[in-house]
Amino acid sequence: MHPLLNAIRGSQSPKEWRACALLILCALAFSVMTVCVKQLGGELPVAEIVLVRSLISILITLVMLKQAQVSPWGQQRSLLLLRGVLGTTALLCFFEALARLPLAAATLLQYTYPTLTALSAWVWLGEPIRRRIGLAVLLGLAGVMLVVQPEWIGSPVLGSLTGSSTTSLAPSTAALPAIAVVIGLAGALLTALAYVSVRQLSVREHPLVIVFYFPLVSVPATLPFLWGDAIWPSSVQWFWLVGVGVFTQLGQVWLTEGLATLPAARATSINYVQVVFAALWGVMFFAEPITSTMVVGAACVLGATLISLSARQPR
Repeated sequence: MHPLLNAIRGSQSPKEWRACALLILCALAFSVMTVCVKQLGGELPVAEIVLVRSLISILITLVMLKQAQVSPWGQQRSLLLLRGVLGTTALLCFFEALARLPLAAATLLQYTYPTLTALSAWVWLGEPIRRRIGLAVLLGLAGVMLVVQPEWIGSPVLGSLTGSSTTSLAPSTAALPAIAVVIGLAGALLTALAYVSVRQLSVREHPLVIVFYFPLVSVPATLPFLWGDAIWPSSVQWFWLVGVGVFTQLGQVWLTEGLATLPAARATSINYVQVVFAALWGVMFFAEPITSTMVVGAACVLGATLISLSARQPR
């Protein structure tokens, strides 16, 4: 094994290492879920995709709860419902931002959530923002900016550093619709608060119970949006919808288990690797171009992930 990997592996307990591995698998699952959504090509209402994925998640989770002989209702029901509301609203905000903004800009706004998670966990749970994790969060955010490449961060300096031919400044953030930007940032903040609530719930609740409350809230929340707009999916669309539901379920379970072990800031900084997975799927399945700027950004994201993996929790 490479010396760097040995150093990373040896810097943490087996429990921490398992949590890190689960969070990387979570990022992989969520990235495959976005491929399934993209394959649907906007042919179905967003609320319908959320509803179907929530119904699939409920069915799978109930089966898993029965096998584990765990009651689905939990002990901290108010906080569990709050987690469901936060997660559902965050998802709807993100999809609304996708509808109103360029894909790159919406993605970048959403991926401010690790920074917001670190701040929220500090305020809500009293988790300190360690220097190494703070560096990983900032490095990962810089990497996301380079990978998604919204036009409004282009500059001559960036072009000279990455070999890009871009030599003029694109429109500033002021050119983006203000309400859409606020919706995007609200989605990121709600995502951060949802993750912090999962971190707090994991002290007393079974991971499957926490997962169960997300779709339990999402189903009734999305139904009003489908009044008169629902479309019966074709067989191919059902295939991709099932993929959305299954990979969402896997991601939620692995995310919840990872957050049960690691501080929220460290856990979400590892999730930056999802952007790299998404870029790879874009190249492999959708013939999206890869540039030197994206390579530099991917290196930053991977560097942030390695820093997070090597960070040992204080005893």
